[in-house]
Formats: sequence, structure tokens, C-alpha cells
Amino acid sequence: MNDLPPPLPAGAAAPRVDTEAIAAGVRRDRLRRFVHGPTARITALALGVRGFGALLAFLFNIAYPLAQPEQFTVLGHTNLFWDAFARDDSGWYFGIARYGYAYVAGGRSNLAYFPVYPLLMRYLGRLFGRGMFDYYLAGALISWTAFALALVVLYRLARLDLSRRAAERAVLYAAIFPFAFFFGKVYTESVFLLTTVTAFYAFRTRRWGLGGVSGALMTATRVNGVMALPLLAWIAWRHTAGDRRGRIAAAAALAVAAAGIGSYCAYTWWLSGSPIEWMHSIERWGYHPFAAPWTAPASLLHSLLVEPYTYLAETPMGLYDALNGGAALVVAASIPFVWRRYGAAYGLFLLANLWLPLSSGVFEGLGRYCSVMFPFFIWLAGRRSHAGRTAIPIVSASLYALCLSLFVNLHPIF
Repeated sequence: MNDLPPPLPAGAAAPRVDTEAIAAGVRRDRLRRFVHGPTARITALALGVRGFGALLAFLFNIAYPLAQPEQFTVLGHTNLFWDAFARDDSGWYFGIARYGYAYVAGGRSNLAYFPVYPLLMRYLGRLFGRGMFDYYLAGALISWTAFALALVVLYRLARLDLSRRAAERAVLYAAIFPFAFFFGKVYTESVFLLTTVTAFYAFRTRRWGLGGVSGALMTATRVNGVMALPLLAWIAWRHTAGDRRGRIAAAAALAVAAAGIGSYCAYTWWLSGSPIEWMHSIERWGYHPFAAPWTAPASLLHSLLVEPYTYLAETPMGLYDALNGGAALVVAASIPFVWRRYGAAYGLFLLANLWLPLSSGVFEGLGRYCSVMFPFFIWLAGRRSHAGRTAIPIVSASLYALCLSLFVNLHPIF
């Protein structure tokens, strides 16, 4: 049977094609696919979690007294809503954004804080004005935007190994991790997560230009980014086997990525006379790495198993160390499973990012360090336990609320 249209009569004009209507239809289809696609859902999840977290923080500030006097405020006076966005280290990022770096010989210096995030605060804040609130508002907007983008890229990275539903679970687990509230604060977590997952995604998909730029931003955002460089090199080596041009491009991307930390080292050398003054500044804050990383976790486990009530209720830092150290122990327990299922690069990423802080012997900050360890969320989402899919969000969200309340009320859960 002939399905072709009948021929036009002699002398008849061909029907006019309405290209504008076709283009409008294409645009509507694209918009419909976006609205109903994973990108829109993930963005809505990211902003919804951040918005609900901001409301919770405000209510916690109303309901509970501060554990200690405020070190600083966002508006120059106490504001129960805005002050919840900026606690503890936020003041250091504000100082760098507004006044720049200052070297303190032999003392605590803001060189311990890497430059990408505070510089973004500086230039965005200047668009709003020159006041204190302008810089803090810029920091919050950067964190929220980077978090939404990071979850979108995390989904795409997870899709390289997981089904669509499992990849969306990985995004959910990252969004409601007990310490994920830091993604909405004037802290570096959102920017670091975005640059890290983008670098890994770009290297795994051979997008070398994107990988180099995101890697440079990663290594200039947090010291943890430096430890990811050998892992990116391993990924590049495996994905360019037998491809000489690919290996040259990958090597160039790695060189660009290393330029991030290299540039900061050059700056600290110019300012202080030492290219690794940032490391010495970190040590003067009480972090002394390179001790046995298992000593502190073993002591914590012993206390929680032998005398949990006494440790949590009577030890001054017991609850805070249990929350921070507990997060690290859970992530550490996943390392062999992550390594076996997703390869050495992901397993070593978790190991390296835990080894350095644990080797300092203190648990401070470990919870938020774990919040950016994306291979853990990918592995967790890939597990087939139906009971776990119900229990994980409930437990995680409950601990999220507890940790958020402690943070905004100035308990020592940095």
C-alpha cells in the first residue's frame, strides 16, 4: 500500500510550511521536558530543602537560647533570621571578602581559608553595596546556587553507574545528610561539592576543558581538593588507554587543575615568604595531621560502646564529637564497599578525605567534611535494601534537624 501523499495538480503551489509554529512547538516541547525532567525536580528539591532549613533555623533561634554569646551578627545587631546563615567560620570568609588576606607571623591567620569562596563573596557583594549585610547575602546566594547546581551534576555523575531512580536517591541522600545544612550557610561546602563533582564528571566523560577549570576551582576552594588530583589522574589514565591525543589533553587538564592550588601557593609566598604558609596557618588552628588516623575513632567507639550515657551526658564535647565522629565512622565503614563496586578512585577519595582530618586527632568539622563525600551517597543509593530506603531518609532528616539546631544556637558543632 502506498502511503505517500497524492501528487499536486499541475500548476498548483506547494503548501506553505509555518516554520514559526514549528519552532514554537519545539520550544514548548523542550520546556515541557525540562519541567517534567530530573533537572527541574532536583533544582526544586535543592531549593526546597534550603528554604525549609532556613525556616527551621529561624524557629530554632526563637525557641532555644544561644549556648554562648554571638561573635558577630549579619546586620550589625541581632536578627534571629539572618544570623542563622552566618556562624563561626562565616566571619572569616566575610573578613577576607571585605578586607582581604592578612599574614600574622607565628599566629592564627586567615590564610588557612582558601580563596575561591570569599572572592566570589567579594565581587557579588559589591554588586549589592559595601555593607556587612551585602557580603553575607552574597555568600548565602552563592551557597544556595552552587548547591542546586551541585545536585544536578551529582545526578549526572551518579547516572554513569546507577539507574535514574537510584541516581535521584543519591541526590536526596546528599541533600538531607545530617550535616547538609552547611550547604545553605556562608561556608564553602556548596562550592566545593559543585567543583568536585563537576571535575569527576568531566574527567569520567573526557570533557577535559571543563575538568581542568573545575579542578582548578576545586583545589583553590578547600585543601581537600588537592588530594583529589591523583584520583583525577587515575581516572584520566584509565579512560585514555591507547589514546595518545586523549592523554595529552588529560595531562593538560590536570595541569590546569593543579594551577588552582599553585596560584594560591604563589600568593601566600608573596605575602608571607612561604608557599605553604596556608598549611602552617591551619596547624596553628589546632590541626596537626599525620598521626595515626585510627586512634581517635577507636577511642570514640570504646566510649560509645562501654559507657555511652556517661560519655554523651557528662563529657563536655561528648555529643558533638559523637555526631561528627559518628558521621566519619559511617563513611569510613563504606570505603571497602565503595571501592569494590565503583573502583579505586571513589574509594581513595573517601579514604584520603577522612585520613587527613582523623590523623589530627580531633573530630571538629568531620561532619561537614563528610557532607561533600559524594561517592558515599552514590553507594548508599545503589544498595537494594527496601528497608534502608525508608530508614535512611527518616534517620538522616532527624539528625539533620538536631545538628542544625545545635549549629544555629552556637553549640560547638562547627
